[in-house]
Amino acid sequence: MPASGQSQGGFSLETELVEALPILSHYAARIGAEAFFERAVGAGDGRTRLSPAKALRVLTMNICVHHEPVYALGEWAARRDPALLGLDDEDVSYLNDDRVGRALARLFDADRASLLGELVLRAVTAFDVDCSRLHNDSTSVKLSGVYASATGGRRGAKRTVAAAYGFSKDHRPDLKQLVWILTVAADGAVPLLHRVVDGNTEDSTTHIATWDALCQLLGRSDFLYVADAKLAVRQTMAHIDRLGGRFVSVLPRSRKEDEAMRDWLVAHQPEWKEALVRPGRRHEDEPDVYRVAGAPWPSVEGYRLIWVRSSAKVQRDAEARRARIAAGIAALDAINVRLASPRTRLKSNVAIAQEADEALEECGATRWVSYEIEEVTEVRHRQESRGRPGKNTRYRRIEKVRHRLHFSVRDELVAHDAASDGCWPLVTNVRDLDAGELLVAYKYQPHLERRHHLLKGDQLVAPVFLQDPARIEGLMTCHFLALLLQALMELEVRRAMASRGIDALALYPEEHPSSAPSAARMIEAFTGVARHQLFDAEGNLVQTFAPVLTPLQEELLDLLGVPAGVYA
Repeated sequence: MPASGQSQGGFSLETELVEALPILSHYAARIGAEAFFERAVGAGDGRTRLSPAKALRVLTMNICVHHEPVYALGEWAARRDPALLGLDDEDVSYLNDDRVGRALARLFDADRASLLGELVLRAVTAFDVDCSRLHNDSTSVKLSGVYASATGGRRGAKRTVAAAYGFSKDHRPDLKQLVWILTVAADGAVPLLHRVVDGNTEDSTTHIATWDALCQLLGRSDFLYVADAKLAVRQTMAHIDRLGGRFVSVLPRSRKEDEAMRDWLVAHQPEWKEALVRPGRRHEDEPDVYRVAGAPWPSVEGYRLIWVRSSAKVQRDAEARRARIAAGIAALDAINVRLASPRTRLKSNVAIAQEADEALEECGATRWVSYEIEEVTEVRHRQESRGRPGKNTRYRRIEKVRHRLHFSVRDELVAHDAASDGCWPLVTNVRDLDAGELLVAYKYQPHLERRHHLLKGDQLVAPVFLQDPARIEGLMTCHFLALLLQALMELEVRRAMASRGIDALALYPEEHPSSAPSAARMIEAFTGVARHQLFDAEGNLVQTFAPVLTPLQEELLDLLGVPAGVYA
């Protein structure tokens, strides 16, 4: 079905969008995505108007290019060359939300873990992905609606996920959610493993199952597992260490070792060594210099502790403390103004103290600002009867209690905390890497967070537009495959740029350079690329007009390793 058509003088011109579909098809073929879908949900037979494998392939391509709701998938495919989507001309008319939904449910029923593992290993081999260091993190996927059927019930032998209220990283605690857990390789942040769990799942409970799955996937346990502070749980660290694993994480601020080290820093100066220098957040900012030093004692479990100090964080911590102290003082001043009013409802020391404590707590200044409540009794006399006072006039004594807050800054605590400004600890069981190497490994975590941004941004994972939890998990598998395809595109093009000495590509508007091209911008560079076909009055094909690529598009194809002939 043509995307658009024009007729004039007996001739008609039909247009089909091509965009970046040939590139995505090339990468999907390299990792065996089509075979994955066929093995998972079946290629269909004569009784099937549209095979489930084809439906899921189209959905994955759509997620990469421009994610549409499942019910709009047919309209999206109708404007594009069906051959690039793995479809025949008549297949497009059968592409609807019901067929796609049933294909997603079949994908849930399949042995996804083993099939995805084979596909990921094929991608690792085909693109030579280094898996010696893996990074893990989770995010929430918000759901708009009741989701009455997503209660964690069973479908066959499998348990479905439960939509539940939990800690929302989307800042929407009013919405139910699911938790998406992703693990990537440090080589290009290539996704290797994903899991979807209940919306109220605590992150600290997920790492053992994730690490075990990674060991099963790679067939070894000697990779360096990097995660945030939720990894630093005694049971989790012991499990990884006992089975020959390696980990590095941030030690939570609530641990006693953290408090003890900050007390130690007040009177001692460790031997800081420069380990990493990064540009400031703004052009005018000084470079952010990271220094590391070994802690004088290990963790309670006997693991190695490394303290890190960031020069930029030193300034941020000091400014944050100053702002909180100022806000706390302003809040106490506001209470004093209320106390001076004759209509104040704060009549007792208990009520005033509760109000002051809540104000300081809200400002985060309780630690550094103290106060005292002063009671002043004002005495005045008033004559008991009207008229001019005389020698026999009687007076009544009237006493009124006034309150006032006197506050001060605890300078000794400010100085104590300033000694450890910009510092935070890493905990690890790795002994053969120096502190600087472990810091560099941990600081790769933001690259994983960008995969979450891609999931929620360009891939528009939310709202899900599905109610069946089995179909939702199937859809999340397609999102994972889309992330994998795009990560491999980024890995390939950046390697090619490095080998050829290319510093940047003009991918942004007004030809602004991009030194680390993202898949989203590369796909966007092919927006509008189309193929045109001219037909005569009898419907005979007169001529095909192949897409004419720009120099930038041709350069991208070359760097991506995609033959230019795919657009012929």
